[in-house]
Amino acid sequence: MAQIRCTDLTLAYDGVTVADGIDFTVNAGDYLCIVGENGSGKSTLVRALLGLKAPTSGSITFGDGLTAKEIGYLPQQTEIQRDFPASVREVVLSGCIGRFGHSLFYTKLQKDLAAYHMERMGIADLAKKCYRELSGGQQQRVRLARALCATGKLLLLDEPTAGLDPIVSRELYSLIEHLHKTEKITVVMVSHDLEAVMHDASHILHLKKKQLFFGTREEYLDSEIGKTFLGGAGNA
Repeated sequence: MAQIRCTDLTLAYDGVTVADGIDFTVNAGDYLCIVGENGSGKSTLVRALLGLKAPTSGSITFGDGLTAKEIGYLPQQTEIQRDFPASVREVVLSGCIGRFGHSLFYTKLQKDLAAYHMERMGIADLAKKCYRELSGGQQQRVRLARALCATGKLLLLDEPTAGLDPIVSRELYSLIEHLHKTEKITVVMVSHDLEAVMHDASHILHLKKKQLFFGTREEYLDSEIGKTFLGGAGNA
């Protein structure tokens, strides 16, 4: 069942068109990887999917009971955010706000949900620790737990392994793949990481001011644009 359907999108930033001709579908259970060079329109597309940026033309529709507010979003992290002086538990709990709405106090359901996702991410023992004291890999696990508090259906990840060493990156990808395969959570990920493209994704969307490709991973590896972008790595 289609959870997201984008039809003939044109996206602009500060009045300048950054991408057009975008037409793709994300079905329940897909693992879509969005690739392309810097400035190709990936970040603007992410904002449009989250309802933060209206397309110049075309449409984005949601199905399977999903809304933009129910997307679990893991954005790129700024230096200021890395130094956030809150406890791990507080950061994870804040993911419930978009899904359940603002209130003066968190409910037992929300607290139990946060505890559940911290346990899943292997960070339950860090609940009272200050977020800014964590390693980069631990922080990403906290942020992933936070994103999971916002959704039971779809995760939208923007360069989730940026700044992490290869070992920690692979651990995070393994967590994401586990959520995708075992928990049946749909994944949409922006990435420059060829390993993620080749080993985890079911579908690829390639942008470069316009849509160059959308299809399965296998189709992408066999395509001219895929071979060029991957530099032959896909056949290794």
